[in-house]
Amino acid sequence: MAGWDKLDTLFIVWAFFFQLSLIVHFALRKRYFDSYTLKYGWILYALCIPAMIVSVILLVGGKSWSFWLGGFLFIPYACYGYYVDYIKQISWRNPPVVKIMLPYVMLYLATVTFYWWPLALIDRPLWYIYAGAFVVSTILNVTSH
Repeated sequence: MAGWDKLDTLFIVWAFFFQLSLIVHFALRKRYFDSYTLKYGWILYALCIPAMIVSVILLVGGKSWSFWLGGFLFIPYACYGYYVDYIKQISWRNPPVVKIMLPYVMLYLATVTFYWWPLALIDRPLWYIYAGAFVVSTILNVTSH
């Protein structure tokens, strides 16, 4: 903690906020589909806007590409997800529609990866904590379909 600068702290706070948002979303998605997911699930995709702002701050602040890439990867993931889920309203998760699922999952994993892996460059225990949160969100994600 002593070696963290303001940009490290910004990255850490945003990365964990993003992962906790995923956990909450996946925990609510199936049980409250009509009252939450259909009405407010798009907010998760809208988080790409503050993510982009954080990434710009990290980029301008001189952080390595691994710290700011996640926010920029979040943009195509969010746009694609919003388009498929809310504009076209395609039911692609169950049963799985592979031609939609593959790019969706790849963009999602790329985004999550670049919030997770750079944590090891700041503080290894944070990487492990995030790994635990990722496991929780993945279990909730898979079981909420």
